[in-house]
Amino acid sequence: MPPRLNAFHIRALTTGSRKLPSSAYTDAHRNYDVALQTTPSDLTDLERETLDSALRVDQAGEIAANYIYKGQMAILGRDKRVGPLIQDMWEQEKKHLTVMDKLQVQHSIRPTVLSEVAKIAGFGLGAATALMGEEAAMACTEAVETVIGEHYDDQIKDLNSFSSKHPSLPILKDVIQEFRDDELEHLDIAVDNFSQRAPAHALLSSVVGGGCKIAIELCKKF
Repeated sequence: MPPRLNAFHIRALTTGSRKLPSSAYTDAHRNYDVALQTTPSDLTDLERETLDSALRVDQAGEIAANYIYKGQMAILGRDKRVGPLIQDMWEQEKKHLTVMDKLQVQHSIRPTVLSEVAKIAGFGLGAATALMGEEAAMACTEAVETVIGEHYDDQIKDLNSFSSKHPSLPILKDVIQEFRDDELEHLDIAVDNFSQRAPAHALLSSVVGGGCKIAIELCKKF
């Protein structure tokens, strides 16, 4: 059995009772917290544009991620080894999307018009790579999470440059850092589960990663 197969359980044990930043958005006791309900009014035009495009891409990315795992589960869900692993990663992506939907409303972000495309493309990518085999499915995860990890890193740098002291920005940065760490954990799990043994791994990674980068740029604008 690969060493990271139970990574999610290990993480739960090591974090103990510590609340993750995103839990604030699922805590009913914080429904009236200004840090979770309001958006900065003192951003420069460039900062507002940066925030809008970042959260629009993040929401679209989480939609696509959910459908990638949905597609993989449709093919590999009954596999006793990788089925539970894919399901665990999917559950994290469901949580990510729930939080991103709330952030979209909080910061009055226009959702991308490509949401339906993200669903169809995500499911198709997940199912197609799963049909190629377990290793190809993991290679898909590796490629996607590599791009998303880099994208979240860029967003953290942008948020660090904002001049506003609005209380929503520190928690937003913490949430993005949390989600970045989740995505990089998915990447590590994919590698530990032999993603790099997939047929034509380099080509598959290039195609999937390149597609993700194009999708990011399109969602920024549309």
